[in-house]
Amino acid sequence: MGLFDNLKRQAMSQLNSSSRQAMNSVADAAKNSIRSMGNKKESFTFNSIPASLGEFTSLPYAGLSTPFETAAMTVIALCVYPYNAELSFEMLNFLRGPRPLGNQEKSFIKDRFYEVDYVPRSYFDGSAPENDYNPPEPYTITVFDGPYSYQNEGYAKLFIRSGGADNPREVLMRMTKDGKWYLWDQFLLPGIREPRNANPWA
Repeated sequence: MGLFDNLKRQAMSQLNSSSRQAMNSVADAAKNSIRSMGNKKESFTFNSIPASLGEFTSLPYAGLSTPFETAAMTVIALCVYPYNAELSFEMLNFLRGPRPLGNQEKSFIKDRFYEVDYVPRSYFDGSAPENDYNPPEPYTITVFDGPYSYQNEGYAKLFIRSGGADNPREVLMRMTKDGKWYLWDQFLLPGIREPRNANPWA
């Protein structure tokens, strides 16, 4: 047995013990962090709807540094579609980063807008069937998380309420290596209650 074998074993034992304690501390912190999630809400204000990709990427939330920013920007990009479909696709591609829209996804969005242009506007605060989904200015979008928003590592599932639906709608983001949150999928375009001017019974 070498002269330093006992010292080495003792040092390794202490190191392993310290490593286990550190790992347990990190795990406990992560669990506590997850427990505290599910009650966060952020609001984003827009003075107008951008008329170009440059205006869109110059918005203060275009850094995509949080999933909340990306979710709010998704609504803005979809609001552009009825007036300029190609520009809307360019905005969505900016939000999607390394995963641009495919033809099938573009076709799906086109189908969702067939004879309906008001669904994205319903996600602004104060938008409702009674005002034909014409929200007050400045436009505000409120995004919130839930208890299972961060179940999958690197993903965030957030929610936005529509003034024409009973349940909030989901937006799914994914974080890349550079720390930005890109749009992964959105479920904002299913039908909602008709605006008053289109409803013969209202």
